[in-house]
This record gives sequence, structure tokens and C-alpha cells, in this order.
Amino acid sequence: MSSHTQNQPQRQNSPSAHLSNSHSTGAANYGRWSTQRIAVYALFVALTMVVSFFSFPIIPGTNFLKYDPSGIVVLVAGFAFGPAAAAIISVLGFLPHLFTDPFGALIAILVALSLSLPAALIYRKVHTRKGALLGIVVGAVAALAMAILCNILITPFYAHMSVQAVMGMIVPILLPFNVLKFTIHGVVTFLVYKPISQLVNR
Repeated sequence: MSSHTQNQPQRQNSPSAHLSNSHSTGAANYGRWSTQRIAVYALFVALTMVVSFFSFPIIPGTNFLKYDPSGIVVLVAGFAFGPAAAAIISVLGFLPHLFTDPFGALIAILVALSLSLPAALIYRKVHTRKGALLGIVVGAVAALAMAILCNILITPFYAHMSVQAVMGMIVPILLPFNVLKFTIHGVVTFLVYKPISQLVNR
């Protein structure tokens, strides 16, 4: 993500500058870290924190696996402001969980980064609905791989399960849950990212 200052009027008028500014907040002309930009980032961080506490089961019989819509927030932030914002919000948005569930928070942060960063990077390069769709798909695949890897490497330490037991859960439980989870993230994000981006970038 790039922004331009008032000291560079000739770049402001170029097509590339216009494209770059489509990722910035209305405060872009006042510097990379304007008060308005920080406030908008803080709003997305707070929203991620809040929605991450609202979780519910989405697959019958697996009530220990719960869905929350925080991934939608970090995806929309990445589309609206670029990969740097996606990374910041993906990390800060889950910090409260470090005090109650540190291992779960670590997994959530790694998965959120795997989801939002590839999506934001691709959308920055291909700034179209096709680019958004491609970014969502690539991000979902990366996040799915990260979620499974984290379950194999981290879950045994705090769930008092053997690695073999976790491995046995991948195909029948973990894979379907995460596929459904990232499908929901992707569909909702694809439907709402454009109007939300236009709203916050005014």
C-alpha cells in the first residue's frame, strides 16, 4: 500500500497514483500515519476483538470447534488499506485472547495473517473483483494449510492430545470445519468489501 503527500502533485494526477489512493483513507493526503488513518485502523482492531468473542458451532457434533467472523474483518481491512493494515489488525485484533487462551490466540493470529496477507497482496496488484476473488481463494487455501499445521504442531501441547489423535481428526473433523469457515469468510467478504471500502475511504 502506498500513499502520496501534497509535495508530489504530479504523481497525484497519474493513473498509478489514483489506483494507489483507492487503498487509502481520506486522510492519505495528510501523511501515511495521519490521525484519521490511525483511528480507522483502531476501529478495525476493536471490531476484530469484539467479533472474535462471538463464536458458535457450525458443524453438528463438533461443538468444541466454533466459528467467529473475525476473518471477515481482517480480509475487508486488507482490501481497503493493503497488506500492512491486514497484518497489524490480524495481530492486534487477537491480543486480548493471549491472556485467556495463549495457544488459541497464537493459532488465530497465524491463521488470520495467512488469510489476509495473500488476499491483500493479490488485490493490490489486481485491483478488480476478479483480483478480489483470486485473493480470497489463495488466502483461504493458505489459511487452511496454516490451520491444519497449527493443529498438528500446537494443539497437542494445550489440549492434552497426542499428535496421532490430532492427525486422526484432520479429515473427518478439522478439514470440513475449516473449509466451511473460510468459505463463509470468503463469500461474505466478497459481498461486502466494496461498499465498506468506499465508505471508510471517503
